[in-house]
Amino acid sequence: MSVAMGIVRIAEEETARARAKQVELIELEIGDLAGIELDSLEYVWGAAVKGTVLENAKRKVHRVVGKGKCVDCGHEYPMVNHYDPCPECQSFLKTIISGKELRVKALEVR
Repeated sequence: MSVAMGIVRIAEEETARARAKQVELIELEIGDLAGIELDSLEYVWGAAVKGTVLENAKRKVHRVVGKGKCVDCGHEYPMVNHYDPCPECQSFLKTIISGKELRVKALEVR
């Protein structure tokens, strides 16, 4: 619920800044490694946006696939979990390149 309420807060601030009344479309980027359960977000969304600028907005979620780079061998590889080892050398030392995103990508306001 706190993630959904944070998204509402951002949308309300940006809508006020644009001097608009409501949001028609919100686009979100959510990475596989961000720790956000999409089913849970969907479950609380209606309650979180009720009575806000997002109440009647369409929502698009763009999923960002997790990707890491091994610190030991430099291999880049897809990641599903933070603790995934490098498939080349089995090292657990990595840099996460993508997948931790949680951002409001775009708002269409009216």
